[in-house]
Amino acid sequence: MPKSGLYERDFFAWANEQAALIRAGKLSAADLENIAEEIESMGRSEQRELESRLTVLLLHLLKWQFQPAFRGNSWRYSVLEQRRKVERHLRQNPSLCATLAETIADSYGDAVIEAARETGLDSSTFPAECAWSFDQMMHPDFWPEGNNVGH
Repeated sequence: MPKSGLYERDFFAWANEQAALIRAGKLSAADLENIAEEIESMGRSEQRELESRLTVLLLHLLKWQFQPAFRGNSWRYSVLEQRRKVERHLRQNPSLCATLAETIADSYGDAVIEAARETGLDSSTFPAECAWSFDQMMHPDFWPEGNNVGH
């Protein structure tokens, strides 16, 4: 079926129309090409969400390690929050676990850039590759350099 004009003009109306067609079993009338594109886009969105959460987690772990004088509740709570959100996101999207190594590598690169920007430290200060395993960074007692948060 050719691209729906409604898809281009009013996405919300198009989505509701497509849902109604599918529920009615009228697949031949549905805009299958655009439906497939939207489903793929939703999957990419879930991947980007995981990347974003891991980037924030890694950013704060890097700052924790490389700026010990600035450690505080803000960083600590950010780490705790991101750990929970990553865990929940993976529980809701378990197939993303298959992409963890690549996602961590991508997220780490972004975290290093952000850490350099936020700390004023040169990016070469930070390891070129993530030194922590996924299990380490997610463990509630893990804080880089083995430092305890004292709480």
